[in-house]
Amino acid sequence: MALRVRERTSMSLYERSFLPEVVRGLGVTLRHFFTNLIFRGSWRYTETVRYPFEKRTYPERFRGQHRLLPREDGSPRCVACYLCATACPAYCIHIVAGESPERAVEKYPVAFEIDLLRCIYCGFCVEACPEDAIRMDTGIHTPAFLSREDGVVGRVDLLSLLGRPQTPEAFGAQNVREGKPRGQ
Repeated sequence: MALRVRERTSMSLYERSFLPEVVRGLGVTLRHFFTNLIFRGSWRYTETVRYPFEKRTYPERFRGQHRLLPREDGSPRCVACYLCATACPAYCIHIVAGESPERAVEKYPVAFEIDLLRCIYCGFCVEACPEDAIRMDTGIHTPAFLSREDGVVGRVDLLSLLGRPQTPEAFGAQNVREGKPRGQ
């Protein structure tokens, strides 16, 4: 291990006060203030949304909260293959697999939980799912939680998101997909 010896640089009192940097920072701030006040003071450049009366239009590719798709009998389409949990970079998906009583399905999720406080809404879980069991097309923002335990959403909650009305007024948006499968 080599030890480096550096020469000590001396700074004058003027440089140690950082006064030139403070003045330069205030100059940048005042330049932006007056530029925005004079040239962009009209309503054309203002990007304010008056929320209760105006709603922001979401892009077509907006990823909302997760939902699980059910089969015809109401059970989740998930086969507990753990691909979504493996693909998740935030490690927010927790699955407990169990043997299914049906012959057509080998496994089913006894517990399927997503910690929405850790989720980064990347959509990797949707892309990794071979059964198309999980989607992020609800258009619903993550709600505020009063405790950390409320941020963990289980299988029943994720299946119940399908029953919500898929209208823009319910989501507070004007441009939301209607919950149709991908590719239609």
